[in-house]
Amino acid sequence: QVQLVESGGGLVQAGGSLRLSCAASGRTFSSYTMGWFRQAPGKEREFLGAINWSGGSTNYADSVKGRFTISRDNAKNTVYLQMNSLQPEDTAVYYCAGSTNPVFLLYVITNRASYAYWGQGTQVTVSS
Repeated sequence: QVQLVESGGGLVQAGGSLRLSCAASGRTFSSYTMGWFRQAPGKEREFLGAINWSGGSTNYADSVKGRFTISRDNAKNTVYLQMNSLQPEDTAVYYCAGSTNPVFLLYVITNRASYAYWGQGTQVTVSS
């Protein structure tokens, strides 16, 4: 069983930056694909990006490409989401998720059903 705990959310002005962290329990974290998603009120949970087990491969949704960066530190069992140039439309609850599926292809990593483990979410609010 893996538990994921996000932190780092908060209130930021438009154009600002935040870095979210997702700390994982369990010895097998380093073998997991990790994804980040967000959910705004009244909207479906949206894929933002993912990183493979080694950190050597990443993939991002078009909506955040060039602004968001995912990284991981397997020694610390932590994955990060660096968010720059934040805009009010980025306001949402942000979730990290872990997948035991080693296949790092779009149809897998963008699918919420691929992720067995989810954090509780952290709120990000961007003011205009």
